[in-house]
Amino acid sequence: MSKTTQNVLLVPGESGWEIWTGQTTAEFTLHTATTTYRAADLGAIPSGELLLLFPVKAVTALPMRVTSEDPALFPDLASLHAERLGLRPDPMAGQLADVFIISREAENTALLSVQLRVPAEGDLPPRGPKSFDLSARAYPLTGDTLAIWKEFDRWVFSLSHQGNLVYCQATTGTSHSPDAALAREIRIALMQLAMQSLEIEPTRIVIWTHADDCDPSAITQAFGAPVEISARPAPVLPQPLSKLLPADVRAARREALRRQNILLGIAAVALLYLGAIGWFGYGLWKDSKETAALIQQATDAAPEGDAYLLHIAKWDELANAIDLKNSPVDILNRVASCIPPNSGLRLKSADITANELTLIGEAPLLQAANTFNLNLEKNNDLAQFKWQVPEPSQSTRGWEFRYIGEIPVSQ
Repeated sequence: MSKTTQNVLLVPGESGWEIWTGQTTAEFTLHTATTTYRAADLGAIPSGELLLLFPVKAVTALPMRVTSEDPALFPDLASLHAERLGLRPDPMAGQLADVFIISREAENTALLSVQLRVPAEGDLPPRGPKSFDLSARAYPLTGDTLAIWKEFDRWVFSLSHQGNLVYCQATTGTSHSPDAALAREIRIALMQLAMQSLEIEPTRIVIWTHADDCDPSAITQAFGAPVEISARPAPVLPQPLSKLLPADVRAARREALRRQNILLGIAAVALLYLGAIGWFGYGLWKDSKETAALIQQATDAAPEGDAYLLHIAKWDELANAIDLKNSPVDILNRVASCIPPNSGLRLKSADITANELTLIGEAPLLQAANTFNLNLEKNNDLAQFKWQVPEPSQSTRGWEFRYIGEIPVSQ
């Protein structure tokens, strides 16, 4: 008999974060509905595999059509499309982009690219989630459907085609019922989709709300279709789950600083302990009886001294892991600052060990790769590395390079 897993979903609700729980094979049930806007302020989160659904306001949806059926090309095509629109995710902030398929046709695929905004302080819960996804993907719909609901007291909407999410957007509307301004924002979104050959005409409109006196007349008049009003259904796990994975760099640095403070505290206590032994030793040196007592105390304290020396030795072995200057995030940040602006140069992989840094990447022009090479050698923050920079090799996509930085080992 297979073992079921307890899942915990953090879902943006009408007035604050909601906590839903459920087994892998069962429907989720509402555990707690809060009025808390900051995920970091959530307390008493049940145990289990934690999944966070980002609110609609946290993402930018970019529907597009591509003349390709190869899934391996979709991320690069979506990235180019986002860059043309002026959107470039921070490479040091984790995986902030993902692509979902809307529909397939002969030599033509409709895609939804989503760009996650870098989470600010307080946007992530106190316990790190195992996975992340979008709230708009947790409520699958059939056919061509327009869904409208509130997240954190603000109206949001999503458009689905044949059950697949096409677009979602957070609006500025906070009225009790959907109004004409909200209908106008939805109409503008539909026109923008039509300009991208994604013509969606909703045949079904749903409004999810707990208000008994919600007035749908503005939406009915704008779209000429009946509107269904009901409570928002229980969320489901999107399939497949997104690849979104933001990196909480600040939390990692705070943890490293905490460890450093612990080490300094241990060293201070050790210094006080050794100083006390020295002071008593001087007094006992003048008195034979006290000297004998000191010898006995030193004998009794020997195991603690050995334990302390062993502890210091182990901390020294961990220097490469706890010293902030060896942090892979900081090293990659220094490397990223060496990339020539607007050069098109990108890194495909960066392999970091205790004594070596290997950078593999490509650039459309040889000059960009050579400039990156010179910037690495001139960067004072990377002065500990001795670089091996062979000539880049030409490929079908430009110039590929493999640069290796080694930290010389002292003899």
